[in-house]
Amino acid sequence: MLNLIIFGPPGAGKGTQSAKLIERYHLVHISTGDIFREHIQNDTELGKKVKNIMASGQLVPDSITIEMLEHEVKKNPNAKGVIFDGFPRTVPQAEALDNFLQSMNQKVNIVVQLDVNEEELRTRIAERRKVSGRADDAEEKLMKRMDEYFNKTIHVLPYYEQQNIVTKVNGIGLIDDIFDQLCEAIDPLV
Repeated sequence: MLNLIIFGPPGAGKGTQSAKLIERYHLVHISTGDIFREHIQNDTELGKKVKNIMASGQLVPDSITIEMLEHEVKKNPNAKGVIFDGFPRTVPQAEALDNFLQSMNQKVNIVVQLDVNEEELRTRIAERRKVSGRADDAEEKLMKRMDEYFNKTIHVLPYYEQQNIVTKVNGIGLIDDIFDQLCEAIDPLV
């Protein structure tokens, strides 16, 4: 089973590239952001909690995030692999993911870091805001999410670098060219 983490700041192209990777490798896509939005849209108890946290631009507590993630993984026992999008965001989350996967005799096989500069990110988010109307793309919330990424989340990479499983990919360019770089890194693992 292939367990892949796609890593990058808001607007780096994680969702776009995840869709292409899912199709090629037949992976289950687990996006914590999508899970949170689904719970919010369905007005579940969890959704109500998460809505208030996300509305303030803060990260959802690890305990809630990990519980939801484990539930999603267990829903797909016959998957060829999982692509984790937007998770982990902290070293404790990375450790919890490793422990959870180890309990299933699995591991994270590769962490792909989409490298995109801040100017490009702002341009992409502005375009996405026009098209999708996502509430978390509002300027003030976006700034908080970017700060979270560049001041906190980025520190997860050394955890995986110590395991020698990080591959850095230039996230600027044509979508298909970026995808080809991703496939070059992933193909030897499948």
